[in-house]
Amino acid sequence: MSFHVDSEVGLLKQAIVHRPGLELSRLTPANVEELLFDDVMWADRARQEHDAFVVQLEARGVVVHEFATLLAEALDQPGAREFLQDRLATATRFGPALDEPLDELVESTDAPLLAELLIGGLLKSDVASLLSAPSLLMEYLAPDDFLLRPLPNHLFQRDNSAWVYDGVSVNPMAKPARQRETINSRVVYNFHPMFTATEVNFLYGNDSLAHDTATIEGGDITVIGNRAVMIGMGERSTPQGVELLARSLFKAGTVDTVIVVELPKERAFMHLDTVMTMIDRDAFCVYPFLPSALRSFTLRAVGDGGAFKIEENFELWSVVAEALGFDDLRILRTPIDKRGAEREQWDDGNNFLAVAPGVILGYERNVTTNRYLTDEGITVVPVVGEELGRGRGGPRCMTCPIEREAVS
Repeated sequence: MSFHVDSEVGLLKQAIVHRPGLELSRLTPANVEELLFDDVMWADRARQEHDAFVVQLEARGVVVHEFATLLAEALDQPGAREFLQDRLATATRFGPALDEPLDELVESTDAPLLAELLIGGLLKSDVASLLSAPSLLMEYLAPDDFLLRPLPNHLFQRDNSAWVYDGVSVNPMAKPARQRETINSRVVYNFHPMFTATEVNFLYGNDSLAHDTATIEGGDITVIGNRAVMIGMGERSTPQGVELLARSLFKAGTVDTVIVVELPKERAFMHLDTVMTMIDRDAFCVYPFLPSALRSFTLRAVGDGGAFKIEENFELWSVVAEALGFDDLRILRTPIDKRGAEREQWDDGNNFLAVAPGVILGYERNVTTNRYLTDEGITVVPVVGEELGRGRGGPRCMTCPIEREAVS
């Protein structure tokens, strides 16, 4: 089986999600901001809502893979734990005294529990009994302090990896609170039998280099189809990261055009999919008050070595229409006042997951946007997200498509 994502709205066949686990129970008022959440979530209710969301996906014929299960299964494959030891249990991360104890923990812990700790976090008390050599870090930490901080943003599987046509970018993340997610995803893609059974085309990030400012996240990547991609450039995806991914896409020969949209560097605009998502072959749902002065650039491949030329666009949507082969696009902006629009955008009112052309999943609380899109002929499947939505991520954010058809 070969995995591929050939559009943003074609029939969704397979996807990866992550059911909130131990990590969500470890959000507290003291660490919530550092972990990029706005509030302490009701963990049990968030799990119930996520379970219901998965049922909705499966009802539409989507094969849903749970990330923690994939990670546990990958950890039992030859070489996976050594890979993890080399990249996670290092002297520069924990100090030399913890090298051997953490290697032992990685080697001996049952895979499901190890996967839970890799996502949910590791306390000093979890490893204190393994330690005999003096460790300044262990002396410094209180018993209930984290050696490994929890990764609650694993809930948003769209960001740490993104399939673009027949390749995957395992994304170097911008914020320290999310950077370890990439290690976990690399374990899955490099060792899980589902992926090792085929030859995975890694576009970017499947290495242990210091990517520094060359970051990119999947919420900024939109596979619009017809050998074109649209990428947001702002708080999380930098010009350096976008350029490196674009060069890799051009070199792979599956993409001719990359349209780059410059976003305001504000939390409300953290990713492209917080302000616009593609919802039909020719339609985008767009935040009504998206600044009209946003710059955009078109990158087009030159030759076959990854080189490209850049042109600043006079206007974004005519360029997107041309790339898709349409004379015009439906740019759907909900008719709503500015305060109402800001509230619905904050509640992911523009973050929709298409499961087929014109069939989308979105949070039910965005009543005005959902009603407007329905009137415009879009089928909106309402998702309960009273708790999930407080993580500032919608149905698209929670879903990493790994197999999706092109649209005719």
